[in-house]
Amino acid sequence: MRFAVDAHAIGRHLTGNEVYVRNLLKALAAEEHDCDYIAYVSSEEASSQVPAGIRSRLVAANPFRRLGWDLAARVREDRPDLLHVQYTAPLGCPVPIVASVHDVSFLEHPEYLTPARARQLRWTVRATVRRAAAVLTGCEFSKQSILNAYPELEPESVVVVPYAAAPEFRPISPEAAKVETLKRFSIQAPFVLSVGDIQPRKNPIGLIQAFARLVRAHPRLKHELAFAGKDTWFSGRVREAARESGVADRIRFLGFVTDEDLLYLYNSADVFAFPSLYEGFGIPPLEAMACGRAVVCSKVSAVPEVVDGAAIVFDPHSPDEVARALADVLLDSELRGRMERLGLRRAAHFNWRETARRTLEVYQAVAERRLRSASLPAGSRPMVHR
Repeated sequence: MRFAVDAHAIGRHLTGNEVYVRNLLKALAAEEHDCDYIAYVSSEEASSQVPAGIRSRLVAANPFRRLGWDLAARVREDRPDLLHVQYTAPLGCPVPIVASVHDVSFLEHPEYLTPARARQLRWTVRATVRRAAAVLTGCEFSKQSILNAYPELEPESVVVVPYAAAPEFRPISPEAAKVETLKRFSIQAPFVLSVGDIQPRKNPIGLIQAFARLVRAHPRLKHELAFAGKDTWFSGRVREAARESGVADRIRFLGFVTDEDLLYLYNSADVFAFPSLYEGFGIPPLEAMACGRAVVCSKVSAVPEVVDGAAIVFDPHSPDEVARALADVLLDSELRGRMERLGLRRAAHFNWRETARRTLEVYQAVAERRLRSASLPAGSRPMVHR
């Protein structure tokens, strides 16, 4: 069987989407099977990041050209048994579609996106899931959100396949990590780390407010707050909040960082904070746990399901509650050590090999249905659910 994956996110700093497709391809390539894979990427540099054993093909980086013509044309040439996309399928796709929909925040909280982006996703995702032979998502919370948003879908067509931290995220010597962090980012003080694009959904302003309260309530703490994530249209408001916080000299914006940088940052931080207002899964807490870091995180959307008692949770809308969670972990070394141990065990429950195995099962089921349908007389073929 031949399976194609839209991997245009690779190399484009598209954060969660890029992390997902890069790790999925790597794990699929490691599986022992007789499948043929094609990854559609948008640059020669991205081709070099596709694992050995998976053929890469170039498609346009421009989304209008890629989705309007280029990707479907490549699929017609390569004739795979299906195409796996994230959120949006190309127009006129001639093969079955498997769509990964990580969350429906664009429907439930459109204020977290620009109006144009929210409108685009409302239209393209609805069109995609109605055509999809299967929809993949990371947890039960997101499955139920998808079914609520698109009640025309059959529940069995939405399949939960959890994600994971990449195997590169692991405990290393804290001393060595701090040396690298100093060299790469000039961070000398102990620090609280947060990872994610600087956007409303990640709640960076709420974390800044909580950090300011923490510093005022516990002046003996010398910690800084470090944000690792690329700038977005929302960054100006976040930097203004930092300037007005009273602790601007202790807040660092590191920009987009590589996985190698993240490994050192996770391992040298005292605690990892994830105050997100909405997540369809939330990989960064698992990455931090896999590195042996204590995690404090929000108790809304999918995050509690993912961390499952291995983190200190808080109401992300309450800066006072966030500050108390940070203080509890930073001031109580016994609690911090216990959360680090629980986190390591929780992160070990997830791995990309299992994600790849379960994804491949979906691919094979969709391809087999297609073959069975093609072998039936035209008048007796089952109607496709839409």
